[in-house]
Amino acid sequence: MTDTATPQPVHTEKPVPPRPGRGAVAARLAEILRVDHAGEMAAVHIYRGQQAVLGAAKGHERTAAQLAEMERHEAVHLARFDALLTEKRVRPTLLAPLWRAAAFTLGAGTALIGDKAAHACTEAVETVIEQHYAGQIEELKDRDPELAAELTKFRDDELAHRDQAIEEGAKDAPGYPLLAAVIRAGCRVAIKVSEKL
Repeated sequence: MTDTATPQPVHTEKPVPPRPGRGAVAARLAEILRVDHAGEMAAVHIYRGQQAVLGAAKGHERTAAQLAEMERHEAVHLARFDALLTEKRVRPTLLAPLWRAAAFTLGAGTALIGDKAAHACTEAVETVIEQHYAGQIEELKDRDPELAAELTKFRDDELAHRDQAIEEGAKDAPGYPLLAAVIRAGCRVAIKVSEKL
């Protein structure tokens, strides 16, 4: 049975305290922009991987259309972070080629299991990303309210994706607890690595 109650945002990621020293604020901003760019790039490629499988399969047109719409939202986020990286002279993560390939593979792999597994992937990823954005928003709300407002809009989109995935039966996917736990753990590792590299 599908849980139809709309889950509330979970805020477990604590904001990073400002570091002392010259250039510390700029260095932290670079970490934020780099990791968010990497996350949005990965999201686009997850949805592309899912659509490569489900878009070509009969009987999955509805799910493929939902995934295409989510990808469009993520592409808007990615374009904004592309612009911010250029504007702030921040390099993207050195692991971009790896993240693109891993994300596409994750998307295609979950789609091969079925529609509900594809939605479980969305639910797991967006749960982590919502927490991640919430921490950044808290950290930036006084120091850079304009960026915090943009991140709030992006976070709202991610929450909408997560809620839609749950409504579509994400938690009924085969092996959901393990699948979601592995995807969430992978996202958390990718976040930590992408901030630095």
